[in-house]
Order: sequence, then structure tokens, then C-alpha cells
Amino acid sequence: MSRRAGVVGYVPGAYDMFHIGHLNILRRARAECDHLIAGVVTDEVLEQVKGRAPIVPHAERMAIVGSMSCVDEVVTDVSADKVVMWERLRFDVLFKGDDWKGTPKGDKLEADLAAVGVRVVYFPYTVHTSSTALRALLTGSR
Repeated sequence: MSRRAGVVGYVPGAYDMFHIGHLNILRRARAECDHLIAGVVTDEVLEQVKGRAPIVPHAERMAIVGSMSCVDEVVTDVSADKVVMWERLRFDVLFKGDDWKGTPKGDKLEADLAAVGVRVVYFPYTVHTSSTALRALLTGSR
């Protein structure tokens, strides 16, 4: 684990088929904190949450995200419950795409993290490019 000073930010994600939306959220998050941690969700958690395995294996997704200069630290995200990751990492702010904002899952995320003093900051979701759209293009499914 690298030295953490100032505001610690956390960006969890699948980062499957890395694309401009991933780059956008990482760059925006980097500008909003002093130390940025990217959490790459495990294949097992992705299958549990999304009902399908990622196209790119976890180890490769870790290597891709870890190579980004805007990321200070990359970790394996082992739970859909972000309080579990907060207990491990003690971040101050969590960054998500605004497709979560105002939804039941976003409201729960905000409430759960507010209980431990963490802010949730939303950034514009890149609607024209997503892993779901790329998967559909590649496999003919959604």
C-alpha cells in the first residue's frame, strides 16, 4: 500500500473492456482527491451482481487499471458492499457514474457510506460507450 495523504478517493468498477468511460471517471476522480485508489471488482462478484462473467479476466483488468498514471493504488474489490471496502481502505470519498444517482442502489450506497462519514460523488456516465454496449457488439447479446 502506498503512502496516503489528504483526501483519499475510491473508484470501484469492473473495468471490463477498458474504454473512454473508464478513463473519464478515473481522470475526474483524480482531480477531486489527493490519493486515488481504484478497486477492480473480482470475477465472482461481477457474476453475482451482473449475472455474467467479465470478458477480460480480473488479473488483466488489474494490470490495465494499475498502469494508469492517474491511479495511485489499485486493489481487488471483493464485495458489492462498499462499506466492506471502506473498512479495509478507509477512503474519504467514493466516485461513481451518475447512472447510479437517484436509484435505489445509489440511495443505499449513499446512506451506507454516509454512516461511516464517506461522501459519494457522481460523474457523468458515458452513455455512448459502455462495457454493456461493447459486449452486445461483440457477442450479439446484452
